[in-house]
Amino acid sequence: MLMKKFKSFILGLVNVYCREFKLVTHDIGIMLFLLFLPLAYPIIYSLIYNPELVKNVPLVVVDNDRTPLSRELVRNIDACDEARVLGYAADLPEAKKAMDSHKAFAILEIPDGFAKKIGRSEQGNAVLYSDMTLLLRFRGFLMATTNVMMEMGSELMTKDINLVAPLAETIAVEDPLPMNYIPMGNIRSGFDSFIMPGVLILILHQCIVLAIGMAGGARRESRYLVGYNPHNNMKSVAGTMLGQILCYITILVIPMIFLIHYVPLMFRFPMAGSLAEEMVYLLPMVLGAFGIGYVFQAFVTERESVFVSWVVTSVMFLLLSGLIWPHYDMIGIWRYLADALPSTWGVTGFIKIASNGATISQISGEFESLWIVSLVWLLLGYLTQRFVVYPSIYGRKSDAKKRATVAEI
Repeated sequence: MLMKKFKSFILGLVNVYCREFKLVTHDIGIMLFLLFLPLAYPIIYSLIYNPELVKNVPLVVVDNDRTPLSRELVRNIDACDEARVLGYAADLPEAKKAMDSHKAFAILEIPDGFAKKIGRSEQGNAVLYSDMTLLLRFRGFLMATTNVMMEMGSELMTKDINLVAPLAETIAVEDPLPMNYIPMGNIRSGFDSFIMPGVLILILHQCIVLAIGMAGGARRESRYLVGYNPHNNMKSVAGTMLGQILCYITILVIPMIFLIHYVPLMFRFPMAGSLAEEMVYLLPMVLGAFGIGYVFQAFVTERESVFVSWVVTSVMFLLLSGLIWPHYDMIGIWRYLADALPSTWGVTGFIKIASNGATISQISGEFESLWIVSLVWLLLGYLTQRFVVYPSIYGRKSDAKKRATVAEI
């Protein structure tokens, strides 16, 4: 008897899998989320931020000091890769005209008395005005001026030491404590390599949630509107969900490999991890995304409504992922909400594997947390399907046979 029930369950599971495969291929909207977006979106986003480093961006100098030290400062900034001194302006209004015409994108103003203050061991300030239309330019100018100021400050301190203690002249020959900054997870210090590995995971997570949501919206509409019979159920709600999930995972395997392996390969993102470990780590996140999608079906009454929610959920998932808002800086409620999302743990762990070469055993804490969060979302998805979605579609008094009946596609 038990074996007969098991065989019946497996047969129903296979039927759900095959029918769902046919349903998905008949639905252009779901195919858009499962195939087109995972393949096209990463390319579009990566091209937006590529090249991820800006070099030789023109800068105008307003030198009110006109001293050898101020000219040395300008020469050192001009020697940096990030900036190129276009020329000198007589005053600030003339320099602003150069920025307004987009001949230059920053102004360096050196005040009168700059060298005199430094000679008195006081703080000499130079002012940098930058065009903020592109943050990469501002970042380049900031790095160039900061590095030059620190280097010149170190040289001036060395000269002062040699005046006090002439025998310390060897300090001026070689830096006694050299500092080399090497970003291990982002060797080129590029914006694309910093943000895109996490965005790739958010794209995968969002595509799954929206595809499942659209499938739920299709089930509430007439077959004459969607062009096919959208119902695909067996007696067991969990069995129906399992068959559908297996179908979607089969379709997502190739887009997923392209997303996490070939996109970083094409755009030279950090690839320090193993593809096999990345796939294993992301499996619970994918399952958790399916759980969110099944919960999401309770609020989707028509297929088009998923596009409205797309904008809201995309911003929320990005904000809580930790890419642009660090977890340690979040207040309590936002931190708890971030921890409750599979995408947050997926982004955190994937970056550690792909960018820093970590193994799953080294991030076992994130991996266990991801499994716990994903299983909770799958349970919530089951409860939503069992007590909200199914009764709203088939009626609370419908028997199991009626729910299991599937009209021919």
